[in-house]
Amino acid sequence: MLKYYNYDVVFQEVPDEVSLAINLTNCPNHCPDCHSPHLWENIGEELTENELSRLVQIYQGDITCVCIMGGDASKYEVEQLAHYIKNILNLKVAWYSGRYDKPANINDFDYIKFGPYLTDKGGLKSPDTNQRFYKVVNGEMIDNTYRFRSNH
Repeated sequence: MLKYYNYDVVFQEVPDEVSLAINLTNCPNHCPDCHSPHLWENIGEELTENELSRLVQIYQGDITCVCIMGGDASKYEVEQLAHYIKNILNLKVAWYSGRYDKPANINDFDYIKFGPYLTDKGGLKSPDTNQRFYKVVNGEMIDNTYRFRSNH
């Protein structure tokens, strides 16, 4: 069961999109120097299709994308929600995963960020980052990590 701790409308997580970012809990990765260790706990409200529809309705017309932040403990459920978001709610879908596991149906996603946060490598803005941000186009993952750097 997916649970979420909070959500917000964000502008930097997905280039060129206004995203409803939903922070999922029960993160199994426990990255050292994690900026959100409270998300390691299995806390929060259940994120069902009905709850997701309710959240999207609040920002209807203002958002272009739903960004699922986490969910690595329940990859299959993330994939189901992505399918629902894309095909029923008609919004773009981004997934921020701390792992490197490609979804079963990549076409249910428009963007995917893979990789744990490693302090010595930095986040997506760092030229040394281990993390990668992909745009999914016709089943192909195109590396768009460079979009997070100011000199792109």
